[in-house]
Amino acid sequence: MSKRTRRATPATSRAGAARPTVTVCRGCCCGTPKVPGLLDHAAQLHDLRQAVGQAATVRVTDCLDACERANVIVVQPSTAGRKAGGRPVWLGLVNDPDATADIAAWVASGGPGVTEPPGILDLYAFSPSRRVRAELHDE
Repeated sequence: MSKRTRRATPATSRAGAARPTVTVCRGCCCGTPKVPGLLDHAAQLHDLRQAVGQAATVRVTDCLDACERANVIVVQPSTAGRKAGGRPVWLGLVNDPDATADIAAWVASGGPGVTEPPGILDLYAFSPSRRVRAELHDE
């Protein structure tokens, strides 16, 4: 994915850093029928937005280039979370409404650096390549 193919939204500005940012991949595989199972992708995004409310910015982006782990969600810390040592958390294979609810509850309570994630999210966490991380975080 090049910088030119990313869909940026106003939520990508530095002003959104006061709260955590949840980036939901909806590219070539994430959010499409290519992901097996009965997950309603539109409902997943809606439920996530409803559950975090004003506690975080939820944005949708094009392919994050981690297709083998579709659906991918990245939780970036707030300014306070980053000062406390929080770093972006990449979560893959988020294809279950319960996982989405766990992510939303964690983000609503502060997210990375502010509160510890539920232990179950360890099953979803992964480290993307350095190139992929750089493309998401150099905005």
